[in-house]
Amino acid sequence: MTVQINSDKHIKVSENFIARITEELTDTLSHFEEFITRIEVFLADENSTRQGSNDKRCTIEVRIKNLKPEAVTATADDIGLAFKQATDKVLQLVRTRVDKLKSHS
Repeated sequence: MTVQINSDKHIKVSENFIARITEELTDTLSHFEEFITRIEVFLADENSTRQGSNDKRCTIEVRIKNLKPEAVTATADDIGLAFKQATDKVLQLVRTRVDKLKSHS
């Protein structure tokens, strides 16, 4: 399972943050590792330099074997919170898709 992290020019992510995101996703989805080929995380600040609430966005795209890529998105005041919310959503998505795959085989 490959994890790739992308961010826009308004989100500064350290190597430590990238490592933490990668580890958290890998740990969270480890039960489904045999089904997932790739995960891409997109971090963005929708308002860039302007002030605003819920302007940090995290989109996680997951590629499950034999299925089309699917994505979930979460927004929050903080990029860490947006990531946590998106991780919860992607876990539910993967769980649902894998259960369907298992029931059809």
